[in-house]
Amino acid sequence: MKKYRGVIDTNILFAGLYSASGASHQILRYIDNNTIVPILSTTLLFEYEDILKRNQKKLELTSTAIEQILNAICKRGEEHSIHFLWRPQLSDPKDDHILELSVAAGCADIVTFNIRDFANAESFGIRIIKPDLFINFVTR
Repeated sequence: MKKYRGVIDTNILFAGLYSASGASHQILRYIDNNTIVPILSTTLLFEYEDILKRNQKKLELTSTAIEQILNAICKRGEEHSIHFLWRPQLSDPKDDHILELSVAAGCADIVTFNIRDFANAESFGIRIIKPDLFINFVTR
């Protein structure tokens, strides 16, 4: 089976852990079975950790479980360093690092619920895609 690469926005990680149904959870399952390769950077991993720890009670996760989840993502991911900053490009400056990571990875898809926030990313040849559509590409 072909492997798909994508920068998984934090909102997808949160949604996939919050609910066992839906495309976000399916993306996490595909990461776990190595069908989807998450594109990672140190900045994105710190953002994942921050969101998961701030929402630990809501997600019903222990600190140990959060570390195990992040370690599993790191094990299956493809890490990239960001050497060029393209800022500012996006309406939300907090999302610029995701665009930069996608560019550094050779135009990997950005999987997010916030399509409008990434409108300028398409000028870099990057596809901005919701999780359900990304799953459709994976399952073809």
